[in-house]
Amino acid sequence: MTGPFLLKTDPDDPSLSTSVSGIDQDGVSVETRVVTEKALTLYLNSQEVVTMMTIGDHPELLAVGYLKNQNMLAADDVITGIDYDDDLEVVVVRTERETDFEEKLKKKVRTSGCAQGTVFGDVMEGFETVSLPQDARLKTSWLYELTRSINTAPSLYLEAGAIHGCVLCREDTPLVYMEDVGRHNAVDKIAGWMVLNEIPAHDKIFYTTGRLTSEMVIKTVMMGVPILVSRSGFTAWGVDLARRAGLTLIGRARGKRFVALAGTERIEFDMAPEHAEDEPRKARRKGSAPET
Repeated sequence: MTGPFLLKTDPDDPSLSTSVSGIDQDGVSVETRVVTEKALTLYLNSQEVVTMMTIGDHPELLAVGYLKNQNMLAADDVITGIDYDDDLEVVVVRTERETDFEEKLKKKVRTSGCAQGTVFGDVMEGFETVSLPQDARLKTSWLYELTRSINTAPSLYLEAGAIHGCVLCREDTPLVYMEDVGRHNAVDKIAGWMVLNEIPAHDKIFYTTGRLTSEMVIKTVMMGVPILVSRSGFTAWGVDLARRAGLTLIGRARGKRFVALAGTERIEFDMAPEHAEDEPRKARRKGSAPET
């Protein structure tokens, strides 16, 4: 376990950020940490699927999660191996079943996600068939505790900025905290962890620092997670898709405030905002970027 988390991006990993010299607004020399970006080309068996820009940690989880969320891995697919070559910047996922996605790969759609997220045109076929559990619940006491603990945890964002984070939670406990230059990559790493460890999704809550876009809603639904929370805002299509899928969608979750625009029937108001513990001020590390 990494601190209170089962798995977490390590903000102290020297390969994930580097020190760069510059000057500040007063012309004074400064040293600041900046995140790395690496190209990672993903193959499914012998077929090249996509090249992603990523910080480079947990490439195996990213690969499996990407394929799962793009509907390229079926529930009954057996993964026989995952090969990663750091020098070639290539990861290969191998399955028992032969795969051929030539037609699917022609239908790429660039999403609104940073770092040029990509989904494929027929991914909605899988989206429309997902049935999210109706008995899932989100207590407001859980939500207040999650936002407090996540927003104050040591992170690569606090170390270097220019990064998005996603957290898989159960009730008021954060389980897995992944970060990347694109929020879609952080989501896919968590999805990969769930697939490889056979983690059930019906009782989970998904938290993201990024906007609640159509891409984020689609990925969360494809993972089978019934509740999606963000400290940021919404897009209209994201809200529409969440309502169609029966996903609980909560945004602008900061401190003791939040706005729910879909799936509100799952929310249990067991704690009034004034009774929630105040979120302590973040202790920023030297050279970290201001919050955006």
